Amino acid sequence: MGLSVTELLIIATVLIVAIGAGVIALNRRRGDTTDRRPAMPAPRPSAQELDGALHDLIRQDKKIQAIKLLREHTDLSLKQAKEAVDGLAAGYPIHYPPAIARRPARPQADLASRVRALKEAGRAEQAVLLVRSETGMDEPSATLFVDSL
Repeated sequence: MGLSVTELLIIATVLIVAIGAGVIALNRRRGDTTDRRPAMPAPRPSAQELDGALHDLIRQDKKIQAIKLLREHTDLSLKQAKEAVDGLAAGYPIHYPPAIARRPARPQADLASRVRALKEAGRAEQAVLLVRSETGMDEPSATLFVDSL
């Protein structure tokens, strides 16, 4: 009692599909899905932000993580990154490549929070200037905005 070629192909196809479905099910159970969209890359930090993160890691005695972070955001070799982190720990600044040094720092708080802080410090005129520079408002509109906070 032999099986024909067609029957053997059908059996082989069913086995391949079953094995493939099993592999996919195991990967999904582990959380390893391949059909997800890739995550958006994090914005690249400015030199000041990178310095702050490196100083924090050095204070926590995590020099290896600081070296990894520095290499991740620069084209420095392992040796150069280690020397830079050791220098930073000793109080010397890092001289970043021009592409990183020119990155603008992201604002730390939204405009309203910064205006409130200036206003609370008695610097209402500075708050109006800040609003005008960041929004393009005229002076009466900026003053009204500052007064409303």
